[in-house]
Amino acid sequence: MYNKEIDIVYLWVDSNDPIWQSKINKYIKSPQINTRGRYTNNDELKYSLRSVELFAPWIRKIFIVTDQQKPVWLNIDNPKIKIIDHREIMDIKCLPCFNSNVLEMFVYKIPDLSETFLLGNDDTFLGKPALPEDFFTADGLPIIRMLHPLKRLKYYWKEHFGIKPISPYYQYITNSTNLAKKRYKKLFFYVSHHNIDAYRKEDFKKTIEVYYKNEFEKMSQNMFRKTNDIQRILHSYVALAEKRGQLRFVNGKESFCLHINIKESYNNLLKRNPLLFCLNDTELSTEQDRNKMIEFLESLFPKKSSFELIVGK
Repeated sequence: MYNKEIDIVYLWVDSNDPIWQSKINKYIKSPQINTRGRYTNNDELKYSLRSVELFAPWIRKIFIVTDQQKPVWLNIDNPKIKIIDHREIMDIKCLPCFNSNVLEMFVYKIPDLSETFLLGNDDTFLGKPALPEDFFTADGLPIIRMLHPLKRLKYYWKEHFGIKPISPYYQYITNSTNLAKKRYKKLFFYVSHHNIDAYRKEDFKKTIEVYYKNEFEKMSQNMFRKTNDIQRILHSYVALAEKRGQLRFVNGKESFCLHINIKESYNNLLKRNPLLFCLNDTELSTEQDRNKMIEFLESLFPKKSSFELIVGK
């Protein structure tokens, strides 16, 4: 049983903030960049925090990494909550940053972050009661959840034989795979389960500051996502290669990810009742899809958490 401190880190942005909108519009040079699905704030974080309080009360601290923002509903007086501004952990040359791949590089620099921590996005949730040993072994090694290699093979076949172009997301995965292969002479043919992940600060530090320092430095000033981005799965590849992590292949019964524009997926999620789930907003989603998502989350987590302000105060 793992009984040491575990924190959770979120990346969060309020795309409805006019100051933030003015900032991003200043730097968007291509009208082809669609920020709607990637940056939209639907207050998913509120429900993710409800799931954490309900199903993982053992979490020590909750760090929310933002760009000079905070959720209007958030109770920052709660001792578990800490807002971390980008400027606290990132070099000035890397700012402003609208690239989550880059932002995730710096989370290990959060002051007072526990040695073992969880990293998620505001669209990731706990679906049932969780224990520390669901994320870390008794000696503090992260349980590294991946989809089965056959899942990667399916996408590899489609993308490398002209059936469909390689997606940006799988380009970032491929970049990480190639870097790990170069160092360890081994092909990690695994795909991230795209959900809450477990890490150690030591592994982040070693990967970013020692093993792949030049690659991460080049990437660090990618204000928006670019083809040379490195996905955070590289930290897990390194941990597995050096036997500092426990690999676990998962399916939808343990970790479920759905696109909110596919309405029938909600019933599949309820049937599988997974430990972890992700409700992925994309450029294909409509306002009706987003409203449906919030209705669904409200039905799962109707009770306010202590991380929310009391109305009238």
